[in-house]
Amino acid sequence: MATLNKKYTLLREKILGLKSAVVAFSGGLDSTVLAKICFDCLGKNVIAVTAKSATYSLSDLKEAVKMAKLIGIRHVIIRTDEFKNKKFINNPPNRCYWCKRELFAKLRALAGKYKIKNILDGTNCDDSFDVRPGFAANKRFKVISPFFECGVTKKDIKGLAKRLNISSEKPANACLASRISFYDAITLRKLERIEKAERILKKHFTNKGILRARDHGNILRIEIEKKEWTKFCNSGINNLVKKLKKTGYKYITFDLDGYIPAGLR
Repeated sequence: MATLNKKYTLLREKILGLKSAVVAFSGGLDSTVLAKICFDCLGKNVIAVTAKSATYSLSDLKEAVKMAKLIGIRHVIIRTDEFKNKKFINNPPNRCYWCKRELFAKLRALAGKYKIKNILDGTNCDDSFDVRPGFAANKRFKVISPFFECGVTKKDIKGLAKRLNISSEKPANACLASRISFYDAITLRKLERIEKAERILKKHFTNKGILRARDHGNILRIEIEKKEWTKFCNSGINNLVKKLKKTGYKYITFDLDGYIPAGLR
């Protein structure tokens, strides 16, 4: 098995060979480490692009802006509009494909504007063990995944983040639409309610663990990592429930399975 040093060398060689690139940049750990390596290798010939839409929380957008500034990379914010596509709104199991297709189409257009051939994303080897319908969009738009091609895992990315002095405190995240059960139509109202609920939960759980506010009509199902369960058993729980109900949910529930990625249920 290749060492982290070897994988880092392979990554740099791969990226240097591209000459220029547009990086799909969410501000999460994976895309931030990728953007940093690309910037170190390509300098002004790389652009980090973040998509602003109803499926992307304001806090995540702010984080992306912050991380791009820390790297020093040229950063462009574009707008995507998944709601123009009924196939996305209807929320089928391949919902991520339609979302990614919208994103990559916009990235391909922007890349053409700057005469850049290559679009990169932060897909890594561990992602192949998850259910990721969006991979089909990667193939359709010929998106390059350097981490995946160089055998880089999530653990490797954390190691690279430490080496590159990048904070790894922000937990893994996904678009807000992933909080809605398949075949339950995606609406702006639901996304806004989910975002408000997660903002409240993040303030209550002052940790960096993964949490999700799953929308089931008038029911909010909270998922957190099992190691954080004890933080539900405190004097602030009643106040938390009151705040969450103000977002529009009638019932607030706690999932005893803990956090599970939506695609794996």
